[in-house]
Amino acid sequence: KELEQMAKEQDKESEKQALLREVENHKKQMLSNQTAWRKANLACKIAIDNSEKDQLLQGRDSLRQRKTTKESLAESAGNITESLMGISRMMSQQVQQSEETVQTLANSSRTILEANEEFKSMSGTIQLGRKLITKYNRRELTDKLLIFLALALFLATVLYILKKRLFPFL
Repeated sequence: KELEQMAKEQDKESEKQALLREVENHKKQMLSNQTAWRKANLACKIAIDNSEKDQLLQGRDSLRQRKTTKESLAESAGNITESLMGISRMMSQQVQQSEETVQTLANSSRTILEANEEFKSMSGTIQLGRKLITKYNRRELTDKLLIFLALALFLATVLYILKKRLFPFL
């Protein structure tokens, strides 16, 4: 449930989908473990019922036969207990693996969030730089235009002065 909640809180759709797939895998594993547990439990119950039926059908033979069936029942109960313990160990290993996976996903999500924050701050810096460069380009264009106009005014003044001094009658 925590992993599913973490998946719903993700910003990126790809991360969200990956986490949701992981959640579905864990749910499937849990359901398959539960099914295996129930099947084993049912098989044990059927085995016990069958042995009780056999005892009832064979019954009244002798005390020694009862002891033998009790011993076989105890032995089968021990085997069943061992198989249930094995299933329990497998389930605990699956739970431990799931916990490790969730921890790994949480760490990678934290790293991704930190990188995302860093990229956001870098994006702001890059946009500020872009604005400054645009501003300097406009100023450069304005400066060139002013220099050209000043040069044109200077040349016009020089030509005017030359015209008045060389050709005063014009």
